[in-house]
Amino acid sequence: MLPAQEAAKIYHTNYVRNARAMGVLWTVFTITFAVITVVVFIQPYWIGDSVNTPQAGYFGLFHYCIGNALTSELTCKGSALDFGSIPSGAFKTAMFFVGISMLLVVGSIVCLSLFFFCNAGSVYKICAWMQLASSTCMVIGCMIYPDGWDSEEVKRMCGQRTDKYTLGNCTVRWAYILAIISIMDSLILSFLAFSLGSRQDKLLPEDFQVEGKDDA
Repeated sequence: MLPAQEAAKIYHTNYVRNARAMGVLWTVFTITFAVITVVVFIQPYWIGDSVNTPQAGYFGLFHYCIGNALTSELTCKGSALDFGSIPSGAFKTAMFFVGISMLLVVGSIVCLSLFFFCNAGSVYKICAWMQLASSTCMVIGCMIYPDGWDSEEVKRMCGQRTDKYTLGNCTVRWAYILAIISIMDSLILSFLAFSLGSRQDKLLPEDFQVEGKDDA
């Protein structure tokens, strides 16, 4: 059998290696998640037409396009910088919360620079709280968004049967689905960051420290 001191050193080496590998994976997935939230925010494909809709078109958080019944050309409107061009108050609120979610995730990436100045465990926990807050904001945004489906612009594309939380003849598009998936991504990343923060707090096992003191 290995002496206790040597066994503790091997354990410590493997512990550090595993923690670093998980940290690298967490960083890569956090950057990927940030890209996803930016795409979700800017892409106007949250809901869209189907074969049964009166008009062709699609809606995002703030930008939307609706077809012209005579020419079949899409007329696009809406800007994140012009709240008056957004067809529904619910869309404005959803845009606000999804935007905050995006900024929190981007902020967690900026916080990675703190690894050079602060304790790694504290940095992981800061990022974990930011990602948890991001997922909360994304949940609120996704829940509020359907409340705006009763606006006249949406009804013009989806039909008069459209109402709050009832999409009529339209369909949910990939950006909305991606937003819902990103909620789970954010929760998983935040829990992983909490775990990594706890690992950093106890990076040196107690038995390894005790053995070192005994030898001294």
